[in-house]
Amino acid sequence: MESKRDILNNLLVVLFNNILTIEEKALKTGDFKNLTISELHVIEAVGLEKAPNMTRIANRLGVTVGTLTIAVNNLVRKGYVQRVRDENDRRVVKIGLTDTGEAAYRHHEAFHDDMIEFVIRTLSDGETGVLVEALSKITLYFEEKYGEGIQ
Repeated sequence: MESKRDILNNLLVVLFNNILTIEEKALKTGDFKNLTISELHVIEAVGLEKAPNMTRIANRLGVTVGTLTIAVNNLVRKGYVQRVRDENDRRVVKIGLTDTGEAAYRHHEAFHDDMIEFVIRTLSDGETGVLVEALSKITLYFEEKYGEGIQ
């Protein structure tokens, strides 16, 4: 008989891997086949906010500005984001989504909305409350154990 430890480990690993795999497959079915899941997460971090700067986006993703620069270069080349110089300080580079980037953002948002809608529709209010509490504790553990900047 499997122990609770084995069951939990299996459930967490399978769930995490399934979400990433399904998310990537959902992305590949749309008009955004040239995006990687990492690039999509950069688009998500830029969001619909009016032109956040590179440091802010890097902090959201838990990566260095140098690492983000490589991803942004690719996304600019693919037409999903654009660089905008700050009018008050030309040294500051802000990133904004293009129309294509906004469409990709909304496509990804729809995937997440569908996933959350399923959970809400399937679980009772009590089960949802327990799930939220449990996932909050797990998230807090990872933040405390592995530091800020993880998502």
